[in-house]
Amino acid sequence: MAAAVLLAAVAATATAQPLDLDKTQVEEFMLTAEVVDSRPIGRGVTRPWRLTLSDGTVTHDVGFQSVNEREDRKRLGRREELNFVDAYRYNIAAYRVAELLGIDHMMPVTVERDWNGTRGAMTWWIDDVMMNEETRLLERRWPDDMQAYTQQYYRMLVFAELVYDTDRNQGNILYSSDWKLWMIDFSRAFRLWGELQGPQNVTQCDRELLERMRELTRAKLVEHTRPYLNSGEVDAVIERRDKLAEHFDTLIAQKGERLVLY
Repeated sequence: MAAAVLLAAVAATATAQPLDLDKTQVEEFMLTAEVVDSRPIGRGVTRPWRLTLSDGTVTHDVGFQSVNEREDRKRLGRREELNFVDAYRYNIAAYRVAELLGIDHMMPVTVERDWNGTRGAMTWWIDDVMMNEETRLLERRWPDDMQAYTQQYYRMLVFAELVYDTDRNQGNILYSSDWKLWMIDFSRAFRLWGELQGPQNVTQCDRELLERMRELTRAKLVEHTRPYLNSGEVDAVIERRDKLAEHFDTLIAQKGERLVLY
């Protein structure tokens, strides 16, 4: 899976020159720049690639994932999943949902592009990666600003519930040197189930994030994620949104807004 892309990012930077591009420029660069080098990551069941792009002025790396797997039944460790899907399109859909919710700054820019005759998700390579969550836990490292860290983490947990990400593992959480949290790899998200995975783990929420979730309409979601989510997947997001809003309303009633929202 694309987690391998993130692990590899810890070891190397993609460009020697500083970049000063806004998101629109990054997207344009990723969609139009020439692929001048490519090499397989070497890890991950989805066989991702690391590509170097250049437009003659800017040179930067991206991750490329083209997985598009569907099975009626899939054994995943001790559990079995029915109607299993592992698809690159969900990486693009997750980024677009994050845009609607105002938390796309927690994800690297992701677009769809053809490379070598194959369509896939192209993701901006994060240069300043300090470690992933697995390393952080093994080394027992904590930031000085625990409040900022915790708030980022809860944003991620809320988002993972909303999109029903079944693979939010420790390799899919990265930290840059300033302790900014990056979420990556959503190829196993957007399940058709309207239930939440683990609401007991989501006890706090960003006020603005909650408000944006409440304001999210089905029409807006369809428009912004087309063609990467089908009708059933969109319906499931809206159903989970409603359950998340109800969950936080209950927590606020029990604990008070000050202990739930930040």
